[in-house]
Formats: sequence, structure tokens, C-alpha cells
Amino acid sequence: MNRKLFGTDGVRGLANAELSPLLALKLGTTAAHVLVARNSHVSFNQPADEGLRRTRNRPTVLVGRDPRISGDILESALISGICSQGVDALLVGVIPTPGVAYLTIRTGCAIGTVISASHNPVEDNGIKFFGPDGYKLDDSVEAQIEREIEGFDSFTRPIGKDVGNIFRKHELIWDYAYHVKKTVRAPLDGMNIVIDCANGAASELAPRVFHELGAKATYVNCTPTGININESCGSLHPQQMATLVKQTGADAGLSFDGDADRVIMADERGQIVDGDRLMAIYALHRAKTSGLPFNTVVATVMSNIGLELALAKENIQLVRTPVGDRYVSDKMRSIGAVVGGEKSGHIILSDFTTTGDGMITALQILQIMVTTGKRLSELAAQMEEFPQVLVNVRVQNKDGWKTDPEITTAIKNAEKRLSGKGRVVVRPSGTEKVIRIMVEGPNETELKSIAADLSELVARRLGHT
Repeated sequence: MNRKLFGTDGVRGLANAELSPLLALKLGTTAAHVLVARNSHVSFNQPADEGLRRTRNRPTVLVGRDPRISGDILESALISGICSQGVDALLVGVIPTPGVAYLTIRTGCAIGTVISASHNPVEDNGIKFFGPDGYKLDDSVEAQIEREIEGFDSFTRPIGKDVGNIFRKHELIWDYAYHVKKTVRAPLDGMNIVIDCANGAASELAPRVFHELGAKATYVNCTPTGININESCGSLHPQQMATLVKQTGADAGLSFDGDADRVIMADERGQIVDGDRLMAIYALHRAKTSGLPFNTVVATVMSNIGLELALAKENIQLVRTPVGDRYVSDKMRSIGAVVGGEKSGHIILSDFTTTGDGMITALQILQIMVTTGKRLSELAAQMEEFPQVLVNVRVQNKDGWKTDPEITTAIKNAEKRLSGKGRVVVRPSGTEKVIRIMVEGPNETELKSIAADLSELVARRLGHT
């Protein structure tokens, strides 16, 4: 279907404008309505936690959020809608997105919901859903929510004792912390690291988790105020972290984004280690030690061709998907792959998690450093990165570019200029009015020229903003 609300990562927009409390109310009401309608004959499992047993045979939606200021009003509206349908809401407060996915399974909830705009600035926010299995909500369910949302005011609403309950149990965050720590077999004793929490959802958890695993850490951007999330820090701005690694003589550094579902690292020299290199390090190590199922890694069309070549040297296949962790996750599940992700640092290691998890990814890389005795720079050098130029063009309308004859001809001509030694990828953003243009190949000067020509054309044809 042609999605009007849901992008590749839930519903996002300018908080209190595009993503208003009214829209959050509608989403909560409709999601709960669809949940009840789809499961009218299902006997729901009781939550594992004794404190949640006050209701019987009633579905529960788990709700978490990042610390951005608009989260309060959106959470209030969302849970009002949920409870208006006789569905309970379990609020766990500020927690990384992967923590919501894990706790949805752990508590036996019917749906998990995250209020977060991930790496986006504070002005934005989003609402995304996980199914009871901890994976992103099925497309068919999102489609039904879109179809029915405008009729939310006509839904039958229970009264009296049948109205949904609200439970607040932030302490469940430590169940997730325990799960994260269990993924590590070798302690990090003596390891010196720098950690940037982006003033986001990992700010409470990460210091405790890494300390308890034995690491000596320098922490930055771990004091969220509600308005400083992702502000010149985190995975989109890892240079502060990388500089501190050099200044402190640390073994490595890591930067999470606002909801901690992705991580970018830096080696001991302060050189950035992005998601492509992290996938290469993990997959190559896994293949040499415990074995890599189906000798396959899943990545998007945006991953560097250097990843493909590094894996191919060890007879590992790289399968590419459209951009979006949903597509990576779906492909991993369909072919049985255990490693997948994006250059942005959103890595899915399905032995441990159902979605991207920055802390788990970082811990697995640090564990490889400990067990092999190799520096991160040595591990990262297993992959040679080709020059890649990425330009984001803000447009008035991101639809129609695929059928625009001038744009399609320009893309074909750009590919001819690269003579089969590079790639051109043009795609719309799933969350913004942006066309992303990526050009990759051996000559960076030529890449910049191609990207500039394409971006100027796209802006002219689609309306620059």
C-alpha cells in the first residue's frame, strides 16, 4: 500500500506539529483497537512479573521512550488511546529502543511501542511498534492501522472497570541490562574506552553496564536535559569521542545515537570505525571461530563495496536490501543470516537481539579485541573502504523521481562515467522530505562531480527547500 503515516521506521515528524498529541492519541487508540480485533479469540499470556497480574486475560502494550522533551506529551496521548480500548499500558520510561523489543518478549506483552526519533534532532519525534516476538510490527498490521485510524473516534470504548490500567515499572530496564551483559563471555577488565551516549536513552544504562563488565571508561554526553539529545554528539557526530580516545590513550571509543540502537566506534588512533567495518570484523571473526551460518551477511545498498570485497575473500556472500533496518531484518530472517546492518552503525546480531542494539554490538567488538589480543585498528584494516560521496537533497516532494526522464537519464549517464568500477544509488528518505544520492568508486574527485550534478538536477526537478 501507499503509506501515508508509516515510514520504514514507524511514524515520524516534527513533534507537536506533524506528530501531534492528537495523532499520538489516534495511533494509540487505533493500534489497541486493531490489537483487540485481531485477537478477539486469543487468551493472552499473563506477564511474568507478579506486579502486572492485576488484570486477567487482557492484552498489554509496553511503552518506552527516549529523553527528548516532547516524549512526555506524546506518551500521555499515546497511552490514553491505548487504555481507552480496554488495553493495559506498561510504561518503562527512558530506555534504548532494543530494550523495548527485548522487554516486550520478556513481559509477554502483545505489542511494544517506542517514542523516539532515534538520531534525529530534538525537534523531531516518532512512534514505532514491535510485535510480541520483538520484531518490527508486521506490514499488514501497520496497513490496517493506517486504514482504520481516521475512524478512531467511532470505536466502541469500554467503561468502568473495563478501562485499561497503566503500570509504571522503570526497574524493568535492569532486566534488559542483565540481558546485555549476558552476551559477553570474556570480561573487559583493564580495557580503557570512551563512551558517548548522545544525551539519549543509553545515558543511565551504559555507565553501569560497562563498569560492571570491568571496563574503565570516560563518559561524555550522558546528562540528558530533554533538549540536548544528539546535539553535536553521538553516532552522527562521533568526532568528539574520537578525539577523546587519542587524548586519553584509550583502546577504543563508541558513540550511540539517541535511542542507542546504533553505534559508531573509533580505534586507538582516533580513526572512525563505521557500521560496515563493524559488520566485517564480527562476521570474519565469527566465520573463523564458531562458524557463520550460510556464510552470508545482509546489508543495504548503501554499504561500501569494500565490505563486499572483504567478505568475498573468505567466501562470505553479501546480500543487499533497500535502506532500512526493517528490510535487513526481514531478509536475515528469510535466509537464516545472523549478521546484518547498515553503514550508519545499526547492526543486528540475531543471536542476541531482534533489532539493532548499539551496546550489544559494541560489546561484541570489544570482546573480539580481548579474545584475539588485536587492536581495533588492526581488526578494522581487514576491510578497505572505497571513497563514497553522500548528498542529501531537501525537496518539496520526494515522489516521482523514478519516473522523471531527466533524473533517470542522468543516473544512467553517471553510471556510464564510472565504467563499472563504482555505484550510483538514489533513494528517498523513509522519514524526511529528502532524496539521498550516494556515489561510490575509486576516484573521489569524480564522485563529487557526479554527486553535485545529480543533486542540482534533483533539486531543480523536485523543488528545493
